[in-house]
Amino acid sequence: MATYLVTGGTGFLGRHVLPLILDRDASAEIHVLVRRASVARWEALVDGMPGGERVHPLIGDLTEPGLGITSVPAADHVVHLGAIYDLTAGDEQATTNVDGTRSVIALARELDATLHHVSSIAVAGDHEGPFRETDFDLGQGFPTPYHRTKFEAERLVREAEGLRWRIYRPSAVVGSSVTGEMDKIDGPYYLFPAVAALAKLPSALPVAVPRIGSTNVVPVDYVAAAIVELMSAPGRDGQTFHLVNPRPQPVREIYAALAEAAGAPHAAASLPGGLVRPFLTPTPDSALDTGRKVVLSALGIPPVLVENMTLPTVFVNDDTREALRGTGIDVPRFASYADRLWSYWRENLDPDRARRPHPAGPLVGRHVVITGASSGIGRSSAIATARKGAKVILLARRTEELDAVVAEIRATGGEAYGYPCDITDDESVEHTVKAVLAEHDHVDMLVNNAGRSIRRGLYHSTDRLHDFERTMAVNYFGAVRLVLAFLPQMRQRRFGHIVNISSAGVQGATPRFAAYVASKSALDGFTDVA
Repeated sequence: MATYLVTGGTGFLGRHVLPLILDRDASAEIHVLVRRASVARWEALVDGMPGGERVHPLIGDLTEPGLGITSVPAADHVVHLGAIYDLTAGDEQATTNVDGTRSVIALARELDATLHHVSSIAVAGDHEGPFRETDFDLGQGFPTPYHRTKFEAERLVREAEGLRWRIYRPSAVVGSSVTGEMDKIDGPYYLFPAVAALAKLPSALPVAVPRIGSTNVVPVDYVAAAIVELMSAPGRDGQTFHLVNPRPQPVREIYAALAEAAGAPHAAASLPGGLVRPFLTPTPDSALDTGRKVVLSALGIPPVLVENMTLPTVFVNDDTREALRGTGIDVPRFASYADRLWSYWRENLDPDRARRPHPAGPLVGRHVVITGASSGIGRSSAIATARKGAKVILLARRTEELDAVVAEIRATGGEAYGYPCDITDDESVEHTVKAVLAEHDHVDMLVNNAGRSIRRGLYHSTDRLHDFERTMAVNYFGAVRLVLAFLPQMRQRRFGHIVNISSAGVQGATPRFAAYVASKSALDGFTDVA
């Protein structure tokens, strides 16, 4: 029976490695380093995983002295997956990538275990030309703190005395070639929105793609399978493995595969790279560099990604291919799984996915909050909105009338939920908004319909300031209170639609409605500015 201690087990790569270890060795026991704040995430990970009862949490943290572990279990293998994989991160990642590795090395020595260190092709830095698995320090420079910290971490492993180790250097890891699953926007995924924008053009339209070089991407399932296989291979201690595509992938090839998947214009020609090279290379303190950053920011692309999108290095992986010969583990062609990457991104990671209306209608499946929904315009709007296929979330003070509207909508096949709420009360609104978001995840649309009207001549209101305070509390402050409450999650989802019910009285300055018209005028002013 082999025992494993794994860091980064709840991360993207770790979630693919753990099931493979369990499947390969039916008696394996795995201890996963888990931060106390991530225990729930770990529990969700192992719940339902075949063999999950053999995976145990080990409370600790890569950034703490001694990994923060109070009791160390025995282990034959220490699998170090934990790291910050982010080109945009600064020197702060050294705490995890370098100091964390130092602590992991000490732990592996204490346990007399083999250390399996997951490094990165980033250790090659800006080296031009071939970089072999036996290569390490060739005098290369490091374009980002990420490159440097991965190099320093690997050097600690290589120079550790009395340590048995194996090192794995993946290239840019994308989603699964089987399911397309990916956990975050990273690396080439920053370019997906640009492809989505091009997909709005006719697919038959030819485009020219600049010859700016090649990149190297591999799917996560290949990386995980290769690591687990190579961990178990006899006689491989002291070796480094390049988990890369053996053939550099031109940017045009990557674009062509994604364009095919997205229905975007196809790449029909190549442009000289020199035409766009100035846009890709930083020129500090220049107007061109400022413009470059503005454009990239608008596209949501970190400048550092563009600067390091192509590689001057060719990664040789002869030793890895030889070690995996006969296992059936090989890097699939990017074009063979690009459609799965694209579909998963579009449904789960596209920052604008919430903006896409349902093919059956713009309100189908939308979560619509309507205030003052127990009667009048609110009740009629809720019924009509539910009829259009929306999930209607009704807010009102009068519980019995609210329940009656919910029952009426459900009786005709609609989906409705009622929440008693006084929109003039901070605590009531806070409680209701938390409940709505907890139970329905998000709100797409907010209809501020709740209102209060007072018809009274100004002369008869000279001793009734509360007439003005009460109308403002509902018609203005109540609406603003809800806008502010729902706005953060709308911004996070990059979609939101707010309808504020005003009054024709604002234009007509109707006599005897000073309090009411003033409150609606305030709401109009807020709406115009917002």
